[in-house]
Amino acid sequence: MPTAHPLLDRVLADPTGLSWALLWREEGTEVELLVGEVQDIGLLADIPEATAGRPVLALVPFRQVTERGFDAHDDGTPLRVLVAAATERIPVDLLRDILPSAAVEVTDERFSVSDEEYAEIVTSVIEDEIGNGEGANFVIRRDVIAQTDTDPATAALTWLRTLLTDERGTYWTFAVHTPGHTLVGATPERHVSVRDGRVRMNPISGTFRHPGEAELEPAFRRFIVDTKETEELFMVVDEEMKMMAQICSHGGRITGPYLKQMAHLTHTEYLLDGRADSDPRDVLRQTMFAPTVTGSPMENACTVIRRHEPAGRGYYSGVLALLEREEPGRDGVVGRESLDAPILIRAAHLDDAGTVTISAGATLVRHSDPVSEVAETTAKASGMLAALGLRPRREVRDTPTLVELPGVRDALEARNDSLAAFWLSPQEARPDPLLVGTEVLVVDAEDMWTQMLAHQVRHFGMVARVLRWDQVAEADVAGAELVLFGPGPGDPDDPDDARLARLRELIGVRLGAGLPLLAVCLSHQVLARMAGLEVTKLARPNQGVQLEVDLWGTPARLGFYNTFVARPGPAVLESAGEQVELEVAADVEHGVVALRGPGVATIQGHAESVLSRDGLVTLHSLIRHTLAGRS
Repeated sequence: MPTAHPLLDRVLADPTGLSWALLWREEGTEVELLVGEVQDIGLLADIPEATAGRPVLALVPFRQVTERGFDAHDDGTPLRVLVAAATERIPVDLLRDILPSAAVEVTDERFSVSDEEYAEIVTSVIEDEIGNGEGANFVIRRDVIAQTDTDPATAALTWLRTLLTDERGTYWTFAVHTPGHTLVGATPERHVSVRDGRVRMNPISGTFRHPGEAELEPAFRRFIVDTKETEELFMVVDEEMKMMAQICSHGGRITGPYLKQMAHLTHTEYLLDGRADSDPRDVLRQTMFAPTVTGSPMENACTVIRRHEPAGRGYYSGVLALLEREEPGRDGVVGRESLDAPILIRAAHLDDAGTVTISAGATLVRHSDPVSEVAETTAKASGMLAALGLRPRREVRDTPTLVELPGVRDALEARNDSLAAFWLSPQEARPDPLLVGTEVLVVDAEDMWTQMLAHQVRHFGMVARVLRWDQVAEADVAGAELVLFGPGPGDPDDPDDARLARLRELIGVRLGAGLPLLAVCLSHQVLARMAGLEVTKLARPNQGVQLEVDLWGTPARLGFYNTFVARPGPAVLESAGEQVELEVAADVEHGVVALRGPGVATIQGHAESVLSRDGLVTLHSLIRHTLAGRS
């Protein structure tokens, strides 16, 4: 029977003959239908411009991360755009009632990696990657694979009906059909949005798997105060704040935490908010991809994923990116393009051969339990598997609203008590007259912490320039008023790492000239070795932990992300041809946490981290120390 929505009637009459997308967005009462032509393009910069009433939807695969120079399996999944020729809005209740409802038979369900194999991968990542300083956390995925004889478009419409009925707490619920690639899912997580110059990101981490009714409340109360789940969320917030500091002129502000409750799972999340004038395509490129589905630091996380996942990710952990043209202002000026890009998780991919793939990953941290991480991947796939009829369905009314339980809001708010106020409030510039105009070269050692450091030194009125280690010339190092050598992954004694060799050379140039420098984390360890200190591996890595340390009589609570540590002892550097003895600040358990001498300061912790309650004051003090002797 025809409806009052002729475009929808066309799709339902011939779902396989058209390219289309049905998009329900957070808290909306309508579903957007886009019908148009498909193009495969090479780069995000090639995404066509949206025009008034004609949005553009891009399907961005994970392999597109190579645009940033990061590693990925090249599985050939296309960067595909659907340029809308026509659009329509349909009330969600109406759509739910008229979508296909006949059961879609799905057979041959299996995991691409068995439980036992996945547990072995978890152990390997903890011991060989996190345990050797390659990063703080990594997300490794496995796939549920199955088959169906139903055509992909009809299957997607059928499963969309179930998701619109059963699921809750989603950011987007969607179905997209194009030749050879059909997607359907209910993702909880916004990756990035841009509207009227306002950039938002929503890192989600920490996963509560809903148990039976009797166990629900006590189990959730344990989850909300669980150290692992809390630290896991803070780590991804730190990683996304690196992106915000790069793309937003005044950094980003953190609000939350909040709960994201779905039918089978509940997550914790923060909202990151800032302003930028960049083209949405540039914002998208600079934020590929979310640390919640990759890990941190981002560049090394992509390398670790390629090492431990046997094949490409397809569209999993990429994004759907909807570009729209905002309404013109009163002055008639053409409206800006807006961007809304959810992460492609909790989704099924169908190809023309009838293969159905549902991918799910677990965030692996220093104290991950392999058995629990196996269960997490299974739980994350459960919502989509229920929509396919392969798991029991759970209706929304089956689970109470967890945030309304007594004490839950207070427990969430208490997470912020020890965080850096700098990132939790508007970051208005507070220039130090002694530092205003000072030029700082920030050397990036393959970790975008440097973007947060640059943002903080600009807060003092300094002028910061960030260069990657392999782009820094000796003249750059010799000519800057201050050089800040940044953090990075890896073993500081690795003889085969060209990056470390270059850091030693550049630090040597700076010391040889007797010019002020500050070194953070990995660079602190490199300088400590140059000063004659032993650097060893910690028995238990400090990845995403907050420690209170004594910095020469001043207590400071800082965030630490280190697997290696310098051990206390006499520390002597050659600076401008003279032997200079450094003061050592050391902790019994955590080794050397800082060094200082004339024109030199180092810190093992991350003053720029959201975990560093005293980070801004500490960074300011260290910079003032290094520059104290200048004329």
